[in-house]
Amino acid sequence: MKTAMITGASRGIGLAIAARLQQDGCNVAILDLAEESAAEANMNAAGLEKQRRLYLRGDVTRQDCRDAFLQQTVERFGEVNILVNNAGVAPRVRADLLDMSEESFDFVLGVNVKGNLGMSQTVARHMLARPLTGRRRGVIVNVSSCSAYATSTNRGEYCVSKAGVSMLTQLFADRLAEEGVNVFEVRPGIIATDMTAGVKEKYDDLILNKGILPIRRWGTPEDVAGAVSLLCDERLCYCTGDVLNVDGGFHIQRL
Repeated sequence: MKTAMITGASRGIGLAIAARLQQDGCNVAILDLAEESAAEANMNAAGLEKQRRLYLRGDVTRQDCRDAFLQQTVERFGEVNILVNNAGVAPRVRADLLDMSEESFDFVLGVNVKGNLGMSQTVARHMLARPLTGRRRGVIVNVSSCSAYATSTNRGEYCVSKAGVSMLTQLFADRLAEEGVNVFEVRPGIIATDMTAGVKEKYDDLILNKGILPIRRWGTPEDVAGAVSLLCDERLCYCTGDVLNVDGGFHIQRL
């Protein structure tokens, strides 16, 4: 049975990914900052089986938390086959690019880029220490955003961070290709989560009335989870560095 480590998965997109990968037959280990009681309630509601899940409260920006996450996962399930770097934050306050604070930049880049980089290093070293018995040692999936290429001048630090995740995907895909580890990027678009709840009216208008998306509906966490599931399938062993847009066609340039 495979084991997947997922960051930022106590709710929203990450929790949907955990539920889907468990449905696919994986054990799942989750690292998140949420209180354990809240995370347990959410995991129960999502139908995650207790005997095939592990939750650790920790900060993805800290190496000691990343090390403890890997150690406890290996102790519980034996090895790690999949890493999903999903943990991400938006600016606490949306500010014009000219007014963006250094503190906000450091906060967002710390979680979205530094956390992703550190977690990938930590788990990749574990994967490479295992013998290659099939066609792949493991897979890493980075959850970025359409903000990797679409500008939002009132949350520039978020856009920069997601562009950074895209480059991390290419770097790790290049470095790990000959080692039997495939690395992919999933780019969600406008997804109905807590993060987008505050701008629901804006996006309702853009989607339903302005036609910003060819597929005229909000995306769901389950849409993203399905894409991650696909990329973890061993039938894609000859692919790496690929980007899968889960955005209702938002990336299509239209006249």
